[in-house]
Amino acid sequence: MNDEIQKFIVYLKEVKKTSENTVISYERDLKKFNKYCIEQGISGVNQITATGLNSYVLYLEKQGLKPATISRGIASLKAFFHFLQKEGYVKQDVAEDLKAPKVEKKMPSVLTKEETERLLNETNGTSPKELRDGAMLELLYATGIRVSELISLKLEDINLKMEYITCRDGNKERIVPFGQVAKEKLQMYLSEGRAELVTDESSDYLFTNCSGHAMSRQGFWKLVKYYGKKAGITTELTPHTLRHSFAMHLVSNGADLHSVQEMLGHSDISTTQIYANMNQNRIREVYAKAHPRG
Repeated sequence: MNDEIQKFIVYLKEVKKTSENTVISYERDLKKFNKYCIEQGISGVNQITATGLNSYVLYLEKQGLKPATISRGIASLKAFFHFLQKEGYVKQDVAEDLKAPKVEKKMPSVLTKEETERLLNETNGTSPKELRDGAMLELLYATGIRVSELISLKLEDINLKMEYITCRDGNKERIVPFGQVAKEKLQMYLSEGRAELVTDESSDYLFTNCSGHAMSRQGFWKLVKYYGKKAGITTELTPHTLRHSFAMHLVSNGADLHSVQEMLGHSDISTTQIYANMNQNRIREVYAKAHPRG
């Protein structure tokens, strides 16, 4: 099955122009499925049945995996078997009727505006690393982009004069504006910090680690945790928290959902709707606490 998996991965990259993160997830899920099949004595894709796939889902559930993780695994299988049938490797798409478990939508963790101010105020240092950290956190909150998009930004993706960045995800691209504070932080970093960090002058990454190489997701995660601790923030804090906070603060200040959807890069407005629901819940809470007849 390894050959078919690799052909599928090439198809995702070269034909579908799927984002790198999605490709990595699909490949990881399918390798795990292949290992399971080998343990069951199954070596070829034509030996896999709908019953066998359901057994695999039960196996994942018995491992105690979260419904969201299982759903992602099922999505990988459905995409893979659709490809196999389309390309003639199998006669029937045995994953067509595979059902994903219901995933309870968890309200995302967001920072209050006061917590956000405290966090960002902790990044006012003047060393090259501190200038980089301040620019990264400020830009993340100013634009709401994904961490993968932030660490993948190139110098050419930043337009300081017009105050916007260009984000690329596979074959898709979107323009996201940022404000004056983020602009000032970026200018300081580019003029006084970046040259001290980038050892390879040919590097076109906007942000690098202290060795001058592209920053990893794990490296940025540690950075966020460090400044969160310094700011005394007890709310669960991850890089994605700033993306959620960006969206929530925009919606609570009256931004329309379609504009927020476009900036976040959501393909479906229902994904963005969660921030409106959160805002309505907070309004109800304020009303219940403050109104005499609440």
